[in-house]
Amino acid sequence: MDILIALIASLLYFIAIFKIISGLSSPHQIPVRSVFLRALGALTLHTCLLTDLILSGSGQNLNILNIASFISLIIATITTGLMFKLRVWVLLPVVYSFSAINLIAATLLSSTVITHLEAHPKVLVHVSSALFSYSTLMLAALYAIHLAWLDHQLKSKKKIIMNQNLPPLMVVEQQLFNIIMIGEILLTLTLMTGFVFVNDMIAQGKLHKAVLSAIAWIIYGVLLWGHYRLGWRGRPVIWFSIIGAFFLTLAYFDSQFVREVIITE
Repeated sequence: MDILIALIASLLYFIAIFKIISGLSSPHQIPVRSVFLRALGALTLHTCLLTDLILSGSGQNLNILNIASFISLIIATITTGLMFKLRVWVLLPVVYSFSAINLIAATLLSSTVITHLEAHPKVLVHVSSALFSYSTLMLAALYAIHLAWLDHQLKSKKKIIMNQNLPPLMVVEQQLFNIIMIGEILLTLTLMTGFVFVNDMIAQGKLHKAVLSAIAWIIYGVLLWGHYRLGWRGRPVIWFSIIGAFFLTLAYFDSQFVREVIITE
């Protein structure tokens, strides 16, 4: 039953992708309502299935695939909610593809890593802020790639840059910095709650997470300072966003990947 739900959700994601790509490759307006309804159906099924995967049995099954699927669900939900006000059409096919792939992987390649966050509400606050900060800053990385693509199209004078479904370059850049600012605030909260609420935050095996997260925090802080004080734009912004996302990914997933994938093999 789970795999059937995952397949239906993935199909809805890919139908939405097809409609978006069709609109981007033509001068016609993308059918926003139709895309939204397919995406809403996919997100609803994704949420129901992931809830079952994480909450089945005692405690919470927070294996690496469930976490990745949950993060992709957060990003997909945010970008879907933005489609009515912001032209995020280039991002959505990538976001929906990752959501579909992560959901299928979490369903087929299930493993068990049980935690009991209900017994540690302070740790739950830390974990929640970590998930949302990571999701927000991954969305910023996607925006940075979107910005690079639009900049390339503009400089090469491609006709697609005139497509009415695509946003102006300056709008995307402003949105990027708004997202990074929100992500930096959430990352600050994550680091603070980690040191206050997690007793073994700097213990061996977890110290590298704190260090890598702090490096990412510094990178995003320098980027924001450089933009607002020195007027940084263009390539430095794109590279800082991607490098920051890289360090966060190492912090959030490397040790869990080693434990669940490499050691178990």
